[in-house]
Amino acid sequence: MKHDPSKGALPLAPGKRAETIEEALLSRRSLRAFRPDPVPRETIERILALASRAPSGTNVQPWKVHVVAGGVRDRLAQEMHAGFLEHGEEGWQRTYAYYPTKWRDPYLARRRKLGWDLYGLLGIGKGEREKTKLQHARNFKFFDAPVALVFVIDDDLETGSWLDYGMFIQSVMLAARAFGLDTCPQAAIASAHEVLRRHLPIAPNEVVVCGMSLGFARGDAVENALVTEREPVGGFARFHGF
Repeated sequence: MKHDPSKGALPLAPGKRAETIEEALLSRRSLRAFRPDPVPRETIERILALASRAPSGTNVQPWKVHVVAGGVRDRLAQEMHAGFLEHGEEGWQRTYAYYPTKWRDPYLARRRKLGWDLYGLLGIGKGEREKTKLQHARNFKFFDAPVALVFVIDDDLETGSWLDYGMFIQSVMLAARAFGLDTCPQAAIASAHEVLRRHLPIAPNEVVVCGMSLGFARGDAVENALVTEREPVGGFARFHGF
């Protein structure tokens, strides 16, 4: 397969399974529009079983996952969406900082480009705050995906376990591609942890890490045409002794 990963994801027809690890990596994208088609529980269990082979320091396996569908998903999404529209994320208290408290380049430039590219596809111009808010609010509807995953971790685990958790979440997204499913990992969901606790049995000593939308991509959604760029290997790697 000849494809430069820095130029963007490998396009695959919606629902087409990735047949190799390389194809899964190249076709994984954070999609923001899903079909309502249900996903069988057996498929989700298989995806999670495959992802559980992710490494963790001394085999701690710090991940815990709530898999939400049907009426539970709908009620949760409705309350989160309404709460965001009324108060914004400022009305919710985050339990940890996901993003830098002070942005700088090159990270700020990359973030801005993503925003410009996404909102450009959606026809949302700079300064159109209400349209931007409505689009961001779709996070809390899980972009209409039929399945939502909520990832939690015990609050006494350290940074290493959070690193392990990232490898598990990536494994979930890659395993989903083997079944023709797409995903969108969502840090925004963690800000609604108080709402989540009203709908899911999340213990007081558990921190919400993030959420994830899981389902079949909508092929007619313009936002799903978004292709993000990656820094070429020469930009972030230094080779020694070769």
